[in-house]
Amino acid sequence: MSNAFSKEEKAAMRATVAEEKARKEGADLAAACDAAIAAMTGLDKELAEIVHSLVTKNTDLKPKTYYGMPAYTNAEGKVIVFFQNASKFKVRYATLGFQHDANLDEGNFWPTGFAVTKLTDEDQKQVLALIKKAAS
Repeated sequence: MSNAFSKEEKAAMRATVAEEKARKEGADLAAACDAAIAAMTGLDKELAEIVHSLVTKNTDLKPKTYYGMPAYTNAEGKVIVFFQNASKFKVRYATLGFQHDANLDEGNFWPTGFAVTKLTDEDQKQVLALIKKAAS
């Protein structure tokens, strides 16, 4: 059963434990988010910086980390949106994800994650609209 989780998944779980401990100790959660982005390289870093800027300049969501990934919480501390870099789990695209507390409900089904390979100006407008709706 030791192969039930990949090395990357185990690292994400360890990051979660460390994040909770840091939160309880009053750590600077925004600085942890900044550090997670700073540790990225290439396209992952570029995309994360764009998402970070969109969220922090246009919403009241607060940055932190979530399984070691940049994430943004509402006033109750619930993760609303997160950015999963492609290199985190060695996949071909980054993911912009929304948690269950995001206000994206629409009908009987709605998207909660998006593959991201590039963010043009037009894409950024769409992402911003989603983030604002999710945070509302």
